Amino acid sequence: MSTRQLQQVARWEQEKEDKLAKDYRLAEQNVQANVQKLTGLQNYRLDYLRQLQQRANQGLGATSFAQHQAFIDKLDKACAQQNQMIANARAVAQQRRGLWLKQQQKRKAVEMLIDKKRQQAQQLEDRREQALLDEVALQRFVRRKAQE
Repeated sequence: MSTRQLQQVARWEQEKEDKLAKDYRLAEQNVQANVQKLTGLQNYRLDYLRQLQQRANQGLGATSFAQHQAFIDKLDKACAQQNQMIANARAVAQQRRGLWLKQQQKRKAVEMLIDKKRQQAQQLEDRREQALLDEVALQRFVRRKAQE
């Protein structure tokens, strides 16, 4: 494969890597958004409990207390669901991170191959140049000997 073809492959691999990096960043942002939602739910639950405690101190009927307790149970379930969403989002982020890192390795491998081909081409050019210089030096030597 020529260096030019390899450079095209390297561009494709870079594009794939960029897309996977973007997917990973989006997945990480999704994790953070879900964590923020959970924090909001937990803060709301705590505020609600404080308000309930204040109402209970002023006197609260059994029916009203049961309604408040049912709402707290719903908030607890919502927090549990949000925790599950966070776990799922983290799993997706880890998977996307792995895909991105694998793609990064592929791109680096292609770049190393390109560098190796360039070095080989440079070595070949250096050898040709040295052979040409040796030929010129030999011809000068032969001319000097012929003139003597």
